Amino acid sequence: MGHREDLLAGAKQCLYEKGYARTTARDIVEASGANLASIGYHYGTKEALLNAAIMEAAEEWVQELKGALADVADLPEDPIKRFETVWTRVIELFDRHRPVWGAQFDAISQRDHVPEVRRFFAEAQQQAQKGLVQLLWDGSELSPEAEAAVGQFYHALLSGVMMQWVVNPEHASTGESLAEALRTVAENARHFRSGTAL
Repeated sequence: MGHREDLLAGAKQCLYEKGYARTTARDIVEASGANLASIGYHYGTKEALLNAAIMEAAEEWVQELKGALADVADLPEDPIKRFETVWTRVIELFDRHRPVWGAQFDAISQRDHVPEVRRFFAEAQQQAQKGLVQLLWDGSELSPEAEAAVGQFYHALLSGVMMQWVVNPEHASTGESLAEALRTVAENARHFRSGTAL
């Protein structure tokens, strides 16, 4: 690998081991075997390098998720069961990529101190919302407004579930519990519209 790739690999290693806020440029240099000047030459700033490392790690997770959801033929036809199966796979993948999510939450906490981080995550959030609709929606047509709303919903759900798994995995949501919640909320909405209580 060249210095650029070495730096990216070293930055990912540091993110997983130290987190975003505690990683220094010298940490990355030590992990990568590159030199300090090469960070500025290839990435401009340490933050830009760490952002690139987060994006690459997240993209690896997305590619694995695409593979896990590629065979739609084995997904149940029932919408709730389909939802459960899909989110079970999402959570299983998360468990293998836990350091990625820990690093992202750590990076987000720096948004008020590092302007690059705020800009990076603002753009990444929009891309993620569109990507989640492509990955998780059943393919039926959505209006632009509905697509944006569904993307925001999926992103909020994903972020919340991942936070639960980072903080307290023993009591975090599962595909089964999310499906039960969706079923209950939908049933409550039907009763609310009809004027009856659950």
